[in-house]
Amino acid sequence: MRVSVFGLGYVGSVSAACLARSGHTVVGVEPNPVKVDLINDGRPPVIEAGLDALVQDAVAAGRLRATADAAEAVRSSDVSLVCVGTPSQRNGSLDLAYVRRACEQIGGALRDHPDFHVVCVRSTILPGSMRGVVIPTLEAASGRRCGVDFGVANNPEFLREGTAVNDYAHPPKTVIGASDARSGALVAQLYDGIDAPLIVTEIEIGEMVKYADNAWHAVKVAFANEIGNISKELGIDSHKVMDIFCQDTKLNLSPYYMKPGFAFGGSCLPKDVRALTYAAQQLDVRVPLLASVLDSNELQIRRGLEMIYATNCRRIGILGFSFKAGTDDLRESPLVVVIETLIGKGFDLRLYDRNVRLSALTGANREFIETRIPHISRLMVDRIEHVLDHAEVVVVGNGAPEFRNVFAQLRAEQTMIDFVRVTDGSAGPGRYVGICW
Repeated sequence: MRVSVFGLGYVGSVSAACLARSGHTVVGVEPNPVKVDLINDGRPPVIEAGLDALVQDAVAAGRLRATADAAEAVRSSDVSLVCVGTPSQRNGSLDLAYVRRACEQIGGALRDHPDFHVVCVRSTILPGSMRGVVIPTLEAASGRRCGVDFGVANNPEFLREGTAVNDYAHPPKTVIGASDARSGALVAQLYDGIDAPLIVTEIEIGEMVKYADNAWHAVKVAFANEIGNISKELGIDSHKVMDIFCQDTKLNLSPYYMKPGFAFGGSCLPKDVRALTYAAQQLDVRVPLLASVLDSNELQIRRGLEMIYATNCRRIGILGFSFKAGTDDLRESPLVVVIETLIGKGFDLRLYDRNVRLSALTGANREFIETRIPHISRLMVDRIEHVLDHAEVVVVGNGAPEFRNVFAQLRAEQTMIDFVRVTDGSAGPGRYVGICW
């Protein structure tokens, strides 16, 4: 394929050289004449392991060159990759000036481009930037329509400085958020031969994935450091602790616990986070990440309550109120907090949970119910239908399989608020509301 790459920094230089290695014909577009001359002399403009040889070989083979002439580069290519910088502004917001400028240049060249052209943004941009900035700028500059005369895609990169060339050839995944199927297929051809999962999805998901990745990496570093700081003060080898931690790929390093939904609860997580942060305080070790976890959890409970309040309905049914489906444990269940709050505000509740049988509960569980929400027995019903007959709003609080078909049983005037995504999310707008989807 014929590819133009806008911006010859780390991402652009590595992408251009690796695309040329794969057999594509690549022209780099860069306003800095020093970078243009370096590429055309067979030398990379950035220091990156393995890049020197790639650039030298690609230039010698006639598959890579650089220019400052954006219009000529677009006219001689099928796909334009936007790899310009998106630096932070002083207030923390993203500066899209370079992206906007690249799109203006590409759009101007598209005015008389004879073929369908795809503009693919590899720069890291926030969700909404493609539809809010990239597409309007391209349409305004070209006088053409996206999806008809040209296509766009978002193709986030997963390159680490120092290992970028290897990362390009062995990515964890290839993500393409495309405006249309034709554009997605065209961009996918760039990565033929790359052994990695190929995901073609909506534009906004492609934009958000990169931020989810980088935020998670930042959280992991901060988490490991806080565990390390506590360990050091206790005379414990933190590397040995985390080596064992990382051997658990069933729970610790896995998709488990990684689905957005309601707050966590139970007899372990809240208690142990509380104990660890208290121990850190006693050791005079600041752990702002760990200390914020319970606050974040409480905000998710508040979010669920606000969604219930927003319906302006008073008759509420809750399906599943143990902290996790398949258990009868109500200790530190976030749903108990919801129930308690709604009772205090005078809502008319009906509660159903197959696994919670008040007569069978003993010890700490029974004591917890009797002291925390003593009126629970008169609110509990023994059939889902009793909840549905009563409620204007049905709240699904855990993922018990028996709740999967509840939406189909609702009357036209009833609303379902789903805290756990018990359905696939396609139940329909208005009457179905997910807590964070």
